[in-house]
Amino acid sequence: MFHILDLSILSVFGIANHFAPGSYEVEVVSMTGGLVHSKSGVGIDTVAFTDQHYDTVIVGSTPGLPTPTPDMVQQLRASARNARRVASICTGAFILAEAGVLDGRSVTTHWGFAETLASRFPRIQVVPDKIFVRDGQVWSSAGMTACIDLVLGLVEADLGHAVTKQICKTMVLYHRRSGGQSQFSVLAEIDPKQERIRRILTFIKDNLREPLSIQQLADQVNWSPRHFSRAFQAETGLTPAKAIEKLRVEAAQALIESGHTSAARIADQTGFGDDERMRRAFLRVLGVPPQKFVRDSRSVKLDVGR
Repeated sequence: MFHILDLSILSVFGIANHFAPGSYEVEVVSMTGGLVHSKSGVGIDTVAFTDQHYDTVIVGSTPGLPTPTPDMVQQLRASARNARRVASICTGAFILAEAGVLDGRSVTTHWGFAETLASRFPRIQVVPDKIFVRDGQVWSSAGMTACIDLVLGLVEADLGHAVTKQICKTMVLYHRRSGGQSQFSVLAEIDPKQERIRRILTFIKDNLREPLSIQQLADQVNWSPRHFSRAFQAETGLTPAKAIEKLRVEAAQALIESGHTSAARIADQTGFGDDERMRRAFLRVLGVPPQKFVRDSRSVKLDVGR
């Protein structure tokens, strides 16, 4: 059984073939072939997983933790040796790990299974909060929609940024999330119960370039500044200033990962005012300066261009 959302990667490959004809020939395989049911109840026809040479092997996710059979482990181990690259989606990392394919590698999985993966397979370096991770010829993604980002990364490595940009436009995706992006947004992480506090957080996110004083925020919900500050911290666990800083850092990181490299311009667009204030905020929130993300973004582009 599998999560039907994994099949969305077939659309990525299919649309890639539209812009670069003949680039991909895809087979959906299972150990015995035939109809395989998804957790949603919809089935898909598969062919038997054989000893033939596969350029890329992608292991899909399962509801809950998978229990691969010895035959599956053996077949994957052999296929991984011959393939140009292998990848896992969500809990598929457990199957590749059981086959020994991930030993010594940095990998990710769904945040809910990361701790279990790390404890069960100590030879793996689990990166618990990334959309996807590439370590040499081994790729792995977080759960659910992260599989689309993973496969867009594979296609970009093969065909370049221009093609993936066209795929994103066709699929009505805002842009391809980089692998280094967190599995969580700040808004999802804070998740207050009060509707007024949720409205304030949305207002902050939409107005990051503004000064965003306590008085200005309190006025949005017709509270006194003192009551607003107390209620906000009680709901979110953060002072308004800390929440604003985290949202600005998240927005700045997204700009860097989408190709913007001017620190002064990013600092201006996200409300930091100057790049030194932005640098200090990155160190407080993420533990690393923004220049690291600029370097990582450039290294990804250089790798893709080879």
